[in-house]
Amino acid sequence: MSAPPLRIPFYQVDAFTSRLFGGNPAGVCLLDSWLPAEVMRAVAAENNLSETAFLVKEGDGWGLRWFTPEVEVDLCGHATLASGFVLLKVLREAAGTVRFSTQSGPLAVSEEGDLLSMDFPSRPGGPCEAPRQLLDGLGLASAEVRRSRDYLVVIETEEQVRALRPDMGKLAGLGALGIIVTAPGRACDFVSRFFAPDAGVPEDPVTGSAHCTLVPYWSHRLGKKRLHALQVSARGGELFCEDRGERVCIAGTAALYLQGHILL
Repeated sequence: MSAPPLRIPFYQVDAFTSRLFGGNPAGVCLLDSWLPAEVMRAVAAENNLSETAFLVKEGDGWGLRWFTPEVEVDLCGHATLASGFVLLKVLREAAGTVRFSTQSGPLAVSEEGDLLSMDFPSRPGGPCEAPRQLLDGLGLASAEVRRSRDYLVVIETEEQVRALRPDMGKLAGLGALGIIVTAPGRACDFVSRFFAPDAGVPEDPVTGSAHCTLVPYWSHRLGKKRLHALQVSARGGELFCEDRGERVCIAGTAALYLQGHILL
């Protein structure tokens, strides 16, 4: 007689939006203990979302790991926001703030009025030479380029960011997790898009972790600490950010799409 399947509580949340079918959908799996990494990656591949978060209760907080359909990543914003939303808004597992232990150190998600606010590390990008492959893949003749975990490509206008039609084959193999493209916004401080073909995510709808690099750049350039950002993918997302020196605050809203169980 075969053993009954493992039932994993599962939630799918649209992050950085107040409406369904906007923002960035993330999976959230609540585990009693860690599964083998290859199993979590397989679950993420089956979900076929840009990120699936896995959580295990650890003392007063939670261990948190993130997987794309192809790789484990060291930091993910929208799936962290989704995890905080599930624990704070859906399950009421914590009051006010939930704390996570991650590969990128301690992170927190806190309720601030209608927003969920994340405390993340700042990752400013340093100036670097623009690889020809990067510019060709984006269809650009030239651009200001910086590098942290990701390449940060700064261009002139929001219209140019929206009009990009990248060649994912050329953007693959650059040695960075992803490519951020940004410009000043018309109705906000700045806009961006994010491409990560090497992680199995050609374009990520809304990328919280990219703002660990975007916020210090735009805070310095605009001379202000509080910033309003839009990620102008097809689904779109809205972020409210603050430069706090070695940390950045990234805030937004979320909406629950589905809940159920994964059977393994």
